[in-house]
Formats: sequence, C-alpha cells, structure tokens
Amino acid sequence: MNKNTNNKLHGVTLEAILTKLIETYGFEELAKLIPIKCFTHEPSLSSSLKFLRRTAWARARVEALYLKS
Repeated sequence: MNKNTNNKLHGVTLEAILTKLIETYGFEELAKLIPIKCFTHEPSLSSSLKFLRRTAWARARVEALYLKS
C-alpha cells in the first residue's frame, strides 16, 4: 500500500496551499490566524513562500490551517 494515500497534502504544492489561503482569508486575516512576519509586514506571495520553505514550524501551521479550511 502506498504510504501517501492517507496524506491529504500529497501532490499539493506549497504555492497552491498559500494561494488558496490568501484567496480565502487575505493577508490581514492570515496574520491574525498565524502571526508570522511574512504575513504581517509587507506580505507577498513570493516572500511568504521563501520564508515557509525554510521554516518547518511555520509551514506546518499553514498546512494545518489549509487542511482545517
């Protein structure tokens, strides 16, 4: 059995996750839900992606919010 069958994020890129969250919440609401600097100070998709790719704990919080919404 493939171990990725139960992984709901399998095949979903971080960019797709973040784009969906931005469309749903906007940066202002994201900053309230996940108060990290890439959402609170001059937020952009590219700077947020760069930060989240390097910071595992922040990426985990973004992925959890995506799964919850």
